[in-house]
Amino acid sequence: MQKYVVLNKKIGQTPLETIQAWKMSNPTYIDTPATYAGRLDPMASGLLLVLFGDECKKKDAYLGLDKEYEVEIVLDLSSDTGDVLGLISETDTYTTPSSVEVQASCAKEIGAHTLPYPSYSSKTVDGVPLFLHALRDTLNTIDIPTHTETIHSIKLKSVSTISSVDLHKRIKEILTAAPHSDEPSKELGADFRIHAVRNSWGTVFVKPERSFTVIHLRVVCGSGAYMRTLAERIGTSLGTHALALSIHRTSVGIYKKIGPLAFWTKNFKLP
Repeated sequence: MQKYVVLNKKIGQTPLETIQAWKMSNPTYIDTPATYAGRLDPMASGLLLVLFGDECKKKDAYLGLDKEYEVEIVLDLSSDTGDVLGLISETDTYTTPSSVEVQASCAKEIGAHTLPYPSYSSKTVDGVPLFLHALRDTLNTIDIPTHTETIHSIKLKSVSTISSVDLHKRIKEILTAAPHSDEPSKELGADFRIHAVRNSWGTVFVKPERSFTVIHLRVVCGSGAYMRTLAERIGTSLGTHALALSIHRTSVGIYKKIGPLAFWTKNFKLP
């Protein structure tokens, strides 16, 4: 029996659904205890490291591993979740930064920073996940905790534009994969407010056609870094709003940098 397996979580799948689907194809493991080491947001995709049997007891050691993501950021749009599965707001700006400007904004993010947890996250306060506080409109009654996020490196892959027509097509495709949860604890957000989210996107696409800037990054970070809020911060640095259009995890392991050399050890990659 394997101690672990690397799975490719699809957009819209929960980690548990990803594990269950794999077990159905590998019935030997049906009754074997399993857990994932490092969750992914519903609309994120990519590497999910799954532990089996006694290896589940070592989960904490795996949770601290570094991560690598491919992230697309769209400028001049924002949402209350920081990604496409949130209520959307549009600015009247047309931000077209140069590669040099984007790289300068990314450079500000390198290193360790103390940041608040995202409002739409599973971090609990008074026994209640922050996303439920957000849905219940009780965030103003609590102190949102902070944590340390470490960004090891950011590589700019491209700066491009996408028309509102093509962006609309892509968003519609993404939102068709939005998950549904029947868990009582998630009743308020069981459908991820999908109808309200679609309606808010609709207000963007009824306006005259325009283009949006899309920034494609490869990010290597420590455990616990949120790509949604990284996207927002880069947008702020560029003088506008931004959200994560896509988040895809490509590697998990130990990232080391010695002088000019940077390399991975114990690297788990997608097959």
